[in-house]
Amino acid sequence: ESTTLELIIPVFEPLPQQYYIRIVSDNWVGCESLIPVSFKHVLLEGLSSPTFFTNLFDLTPLPVRSLDEPRYEQLYANRFDVFNPIQTQLFHILYHSDVPVLLGAPTGSGKTTVAELALLRMKTQTPNGKCVYIAPLKSLARERLKEWSKRLGAPPLNWKVLELSGDTSHDSRALNNSDVLICTPEKWDLISRGWRGVSGDFVSNASNGKKFVKEVGLLIIDEIHLLGEERGAVLEAIISRTRFISQYVKAEKQTQQSKGTNSPEMTRIMGLSTALANPYDLADWIGIDTEGHGVHAKKGLYNFRPSVRPVPMVVHIQGYPGKHYCPRMATMNKPCYAAIKDLSPNKPSMIFVASRRQTRLTALDLISYAAGEENPKAFLNCDDTLIEAIAETLNDKVLAHTITFGIGLHHAGLTSRDRETVEKCYLDGHIQVLIATATLAWGVNLPAHLVIVKGTEFFDGKLSRYVDYPVTDVLQMMGRAGRPQFDKEGVAVIMCEESKKNFLKKFLYEPFPVESCLEERLCETINAEVSIGTITSLSDAIGYLKWTFFARRVKLNPSYYGALSSSENDVDEFFLEIITDTVKKLHEHGCIHLDGTEGTDSLVSPTPLGTACSNFYLNHRTPMQMLNGARSLKSILSQHGAEVNHGEALAKQDFIHDGSSQRVARMQTLATTHEMYTYAVAKILFSLSATHEYDELPVRHNEEDLNLELSKSLPWGHDLSKVSRWKEKKKHPSGQNLFDMMSDPHTKSFLLLQAYCFKGKLPISDYINDMRSVVEQIPRLLAAMQYVALDEKASAGSFEMFTCFSLVRRIFNTGIMMNNTKRSTVFGGNAQPFVSFGGIKVERDTKKGTNEHVGFLHFDYTIDMSEFKKPQQRRGTPTNDCAR
Repeated sequence: ESTTLELIIPVFEPLPQQYYIRIVSDNWVGCESLIPVSFKHVLLEGLSSPTFFTNLFDLTPLPVRSLDEPRYEQLYANRFDVFNPIQTQLFHILYHSDVPVLLGAPTGSGKTTVAELALLRMKTQTPNGKCVYIAPLKSLARERLKEWSKRLGAPPLNWKVLELSGDTSHDSRALNNSDVLICTPEKWDLISRGWRGVSGDFVSNASNGKKFVKEVGLLIIDEIHLLGEERGAVLEAIISRTRFISQYVKAEKQTQQSKGTNSPEMTRIMGLSTALANPYDLADWIGIDTEGHGVHAKKGLYNFRPSVRPVPMVVHIQGYPGKHYCPRMATMNKPCYAAIKDLSPNKPSMIFVASRRQTRLTALDLISYAAGEENPKAFLNCDDTLIEAIAETLNDKVLAHTITFGIGLHHAGLTSRDRETVEKCYLDGHIQVLIATATLAWGVNLPAHLVIVKGTEFFDGKLSRYVDYPVTDVLQMMGRAGRPQFDKEGVAVIMCEESKKNFLKKFLYEPFPVESCLEERLCETINAEVSIGTITSLSDAIGYLKWTFFARRVKLNPSYYGALSSSENDVDEFFLEIITDTVKKLHEHGCIHLDGTEGTDSLVSPTPLGTACSNFYLNHRTPMQMLNGARSLKSILSQHGAEVNHGEALAKQDFIHDGSSQRVARMQTLATTHEMYTYAVAKILFSLSATHEYDELPVRHNEEDLNLELSKSLPWGHDLSKVSRWKEKKKHPSGQNLFDMMSDPHTKSFLLLQAYCFKGKLPISDYINDMRSVVEQIPRLLAAMQYVALDEKASAGSFEMFTCFSLVRRIFNTGIMMNNTKRSTVFGGNAQPFVSFGGIKVERDTKKGTNEHVGFLHFDYTIDMSEFKKPQQRRGTPTNDCAR
């Protein structure tokens, strides 16, 4: 079994030709290896060159009345009277021009107000225009929605602010009438794919001909430096498509009107970031002129040094020895307590940890250290009666215990009500310490005088090992200290492994270049553009690639991406190789058609699988998996239909509609109580859980034991072995044992789906959030699988199979398994009217002279109101209502 090691090696000028790295085993005598590492093609950029940074001028702060619009001035009337230095320096370019803007500034510099100034300019120039704000996380999108709905959605502006994320959905009318859309990158990527209107002959709920995309006047990308992170490929696709749409609309309008001077692009792009090492690449990509000379050169590019903070901050970096993660984290708890007592004895403090388990362990240790000094409630700043009353309202038992000692917990495993309660207690000053997972750094805006980053590593479930936080994440956590509107100074303490201390000292304020991650998602990106008609040949694909940030970075840092050099011939050859390989993969997985022409003149066109991949936002390998799953299900149902001696036979009879011109082929009464349909539902869920959409579901340390115990308590098992009585060839990787299967994220996904259907008891609270993330994807994946199966000619006539799809959809819509009267309360469901189904009948018609089929579904349903009480009627007589 291979092991991946990450090493940090210092490199000095002049650059050596090569390094020798000697690897010696600490378990085996004489087991060592010498590896030469060449630096021949490595390019080192001058990261600390002053030309990369914008100087902050000593300007007189502009008053709010400079907006010269009473409605806009009211937005800031109760917040501040003058803009801060960075906002003042950018005011004219934001509020009196329409050029693209890239702002790199430290956390806490007032970048949100900068974005608002650009929004006010856009609404002044184009009252019917729309602004799209891209937030990297759903938590940040919710926070921005809460703030902007309160400020922009209230009088005198009364703008309509909507959130678009995986948890929300709006109809086309609401989207068309909106003023500001707050989106996650994936959601806007999906919606913007429908900018031409209808994609082919297929319309999905998500990309339902969203022509309003062409009306977007301002696109704000918050934390644009996340281009270099795993989800950066989505941001890259968004911005590249936005610029293409903007140029398309611009050319369209110039064709309709008389040709005049060259006007700016229709959509203004604004990127907000921390300080960048390569701002010119990003600025050129979003449309800023970085190569010109004179007054207008680099207009819109602002990249301030990390040290330019409105609030000064002192940073302490502490190194701790220890080879293993958990013992090292335990040794940091007492220094955390000491840091709070020394650096922030009476002011709010925040501790960032890597996991929910660490939030609990850290809080309990802090309580014990405070109790050791005979002051266990040292961090509590309110009466015991008040905090105990608050604790009784909390669902999480550990949180209810720690909050009584003045220590709050904040992580994704808590209910939204618990999180809001903790946030309010912290903001009101009732509790002094808040221990949170790192995602809080990007989400809720909570103040802190002292921020402690307890450990700079986290467990990556995909890689099954601990990896370092990106430096940008560490900076984001530190930025929570000394927020301008809350504090006058801030303190940050970074606790790390001893060997990483020097690394953090050097690179904390000397940022890395932002590199592209597009290559990892290039198949999905190219397939989406093929599906919407932007790319029709290999030459179009190469042209699209040259439009991306990826192409700019390949020319400047070829060795990082695998190109031979930065020469034009080598780069062109590299692009051709990348596109050819991508198109080959898409063709192998059935997403595109190739006409067989050699070279770049080869034409490409979308297939139904490729269309499904684009419209349902799938991995390019998933539609083929769904097709194979549908074929397997069709085969099993065919076996069942042919059986005579096993189970209940399906009653069949022929009949003809009176007065109908169509011949009715047959009518089948489908008994959903039959075990065959239980297996069919299980088979569909098993096929969905096996798709690549669940590749990154985290399987944490020792969770394979929990998965094994969970599988024993569930009726279908981990591989359908408990429910399958029909012949089906099992394909398991050779040599895979049971524990390997239990550490597979797809096995865990299937177990969580079963637990949701059968109300199974989850082993730990972490599984609640995992279940939510798994179940949320089922409607999308189920619709995609049904669409793929509909297009499959061999499955087109299988009404039994599509009845099974309806059964699965009903189970997840109602939270009730077939013949199970318990309603799912995993996500806090309340008593509702109970609906039961039965007597399902499928009527199938065949048009004469054609292969077209028309299906009709008839069923009985019963509505049970016995558990449902009206708000004003606490006691009432149960009623039943039956309809056919």
